[in-house]
Amino acid sequence: YYLFEYLDQFDFPGAGMFQFVTFRSAMAALVALIIAIFFGKNIIHKLQKKQIGETIRALDIEGQYSKAGTPTMGG
Repeated sequence: YYLFEYLDQFDFPGAGMFQFVTFRSAMAALVALIIAIFFGKNIIHKLQKKQIGETIRALDIEGQYSKAGTPTMGG
């Protein structure tokens, strides 16, 4: 944030946009989406390789066991 205030002093094009919370939020969401797209499969593969996953409870739900071994982030 302070970097873009500094660049705004020198009339750097686009630096003034970072004073708006909505623009910063949208850019953060976009960066998070790009990171998830590019690194998501690799992270899931590494977690499965280390056998980090959730145990499946026997609830007799259709398709429940097909997700066995899928890493989770809690919740």
